[in-house]
Amino acid sequence: MPVAKVRGVELNYKILGQSGPWMALNPGGRRGLEAVEVLGEKMAKAGYRVLLHDRRNTGKSDVSIEGRDSEYEVWADDLHELLNQLGGLPAVIGGSSSGCRTSILFDLRHPEATSALLLWRVTGGAFASNRLANQYYGQYIEAAQKGGMKAVCETEHWAECCAAKPANRERLMKMDVKEFIAQMEHWRKFFLAGADLPVIGATEKDLGSIKVPTIIMPGNDQTHGFATGRAAHKMIPGSELYMLFDKELKEPLGPHEVWDEKADEMARVFADFLKRKTRAPAAAQ
Repeated sequence: MPVAKVRGVELNYKILGQSGPWMALNPGGRRGLEAVEVLGEKMAKAGYRVLLHDRRNTGKSDVSIEGRDSEYEVWADDLHELLNQLGGLPAVIGGSSSGCRTSILFDLRHPEATSALLLWRVTGGAFASNRLANQYYGQYIEAAQKGGMKAVCETEHWAECCAAKPANRERLMKMDVKEFIAQMEHWRKFFLAGADLPVIGATEKDLGSIKVPTIIMPGNDQTHGFATGRAAHKMIPGSELYMLFDKELKEPLGPHEVWDEKADEMARVFADFLKRKTRAPAAAQ
């Protein structure tokens, strides 16, 4: 797959489809681009040119533990620059969970570059903020405190990043452990602050400022609850709500596989929404 140099880091990416309006889909968690590939292929068949990429610190892209902004703001600005390099602006921006946060921040920071938002598995509330603050940062702070950067490299996520791109291990091992911990603590603060926000990373005022066509599919577990998705729908002017599930799981995190199983329905709903709200590609008309 091709690689682009974006704001000092190499990002691994893939484009599905040969023509049509640009779309970028962002996976949840720290998962790689393959996590949204099934949906991306279906949107490409609907007539879109779909960009998938491994965000920095994920997949086969570079590790880069730095920045004063939140990590999802860094991801949003990286995506904007990558799309700009590819001639893909403006674009439909969509994502799940952390990819949903990235998509919302993309529009808030680059509204002129966003033609529509496709948001699913919206994250918000104290439970999600505290759980994810540990998942994204706390566990790695603890590993670094106990065993230095070697221990960090041996955690599941960073071990995968190092295996996917061996140069990442060298980058991590060269980091001063105190600087690594400080950066993780800095990024963790954004998540903990999100406990009081309707959506992690965005205030009610932020959500109310979104002007592009937006559709929301709430998640179905305690981290991505119905209430959070419905609240975002009420706060984003003119947004549409689509309930993909009729039952919310009493679990912190539901299985990712059920979303791939829903990919046909998601693609159909998204394509219909975009056909009604934007200039639909010829293949979808």
